[in-house]
Amino acid sequence: MANEKELALLKEFAPQIEHTNLIQAVWMFFLAAVVGLGFYALYVQIAEGHEVTGMRDNVVWGIYIVNFIFFMGVSYAGALISGTLHLFRAEWRKPINRIAEYITIIALLIGPCYILLCIGRLDRLQYLVLYGRIQSPITWDVIAISTDLFGCFIFLYLAVLRDIAAIRDFQAIRIPKWKRKLYTWLALGYTGTTEQRERLHRATDVMAAMVIAIAVIVYSVLAWIFSVTLQPGWHSTIFGPYFVIAAVFSGCGVMIVVMWLFRKLYHLEKYITRKHFVNVGVLMLILAALFGYFTFSDYLTKWYGSERNDELLISLLFDEYYWLFILSNYVGVLLPMVVVGIKRLRTINNITISAVIVVLALWVNRYLIVVPTLESPYLPIQDSRPEWLFYSSTWVEWALTAAGIAFFALAFTIASKFIPIINVSEMADSSTLEDEEILT
Repeated sequence: MANEKELALLKEFAPQIEHTNLIQAVWMFFLAAVVGLGFYALYVQIAEGHEVTGMRDNVVWGIYIVNFIFFMGVSYAGALISGTLHLFRAEWRKPINRIAEYITIIALLIGPCYILLCIGRLDRLQYLVLYGRIQSPITWDVIAISTDLFGCFIFLYLAVLRDIAAIRDFQAIRIPKWKRKLYTWLALGYTGTTEQRERLHRATDVMAAMVIAIAVIVYSVLAWIFSVTLQPGWHSTIFGPYFVIAAVFSGCGVMIVVMWLFRKLYHLEKYITRKHFVNVGVLMLILAALFGYFTFSDYLTKWYGSERNDELLISLLFDEYYWLFILSNYVGVLLPMVVVGIKRLRTINNITISAVIVVLALWVNRYLIVVPTLESPYLPIQDSRPEWLFYSSTWVEWALTAAGIAFFALAFTIASKFIPIINVSEMADSSTLEDEEILT
């Protein structure tokens, strides 16, 4: 049975589910149009082949793989943040935990699609399952991602079950019959009895712990795809933890940006307050320090070891990728440390701006891991045209990149129209928190 606080919250958030205003409709139409442009670019790529992309003999991976690594990292960060905060019973997490859960699932749906864009023969995709070799790190990644997707779906479903049942029973909400039937079907007969709540609580705890473990394992497996090769710039023993830290770092940035957007879109100022931005910002500061340490350790050992990758390091530190290197490994690390570390600068807008730069810097970091390394092989192709040796992305790749970002935003918007972006049931169980409860 819903208590009075839960009913009041449902009544407050009901307009989000009942109807869509003009601004939201225009926003969703714009995002759908960008996704449509991506489908047109995909048609062009399938019809004309991979020559419409910038990928060539040396650089066989481009921004598709960069996007894959980035979205997968964001998804694992959402799982780690939501699962960890749930297990530690952090009271301040309740207004923002659903955002982390949505980030996990939506990014996890988008990331693997970019792998498919790199495959020239999609009609042979089933062979990866039928004849996959367990010795191959690619097969490890397929198994790991499939397991992670299944586990995260269960965790998300358990997390939203109480709200689904509450909306089902809230008769004052004006929704179509098909939508109410959908809520009834998804609620699976949950009525909120003491026994059901205890079982749901235990199951959610178990899945939270599993999701955390799976996230660490899966992103480590993704890192091993690079580090088990002998390619200069990739052969590193710290790539596993380095990728995990980078994933959570970028995920914190994405989470802050999404918090800011939905706070403005649905006027959630009294629920998503300064303390949430500061608390997630403190996590981002800690991760920035760890990421900076791993980056320094990685490049120091490569430079001091004098391996046959001098061209790669020179291009990153002094040549064509110098400014991108500065953005990803200096600005992206130091800015959140300064903004969050200095109390006077710790405003919602400053933290959000630093989070946007962190997200951009981490995407550039993935680009610097993939592209310059492939442009600096041990055995370069002789007497070939420069455009075959070096990478330059085309409009097709950028259109599909924009489509992935647009789908992420569109899926988030649609999800918030079905289930409130604030966890109503957990908020109804919590006591009022003061603004001073900050992780400092």
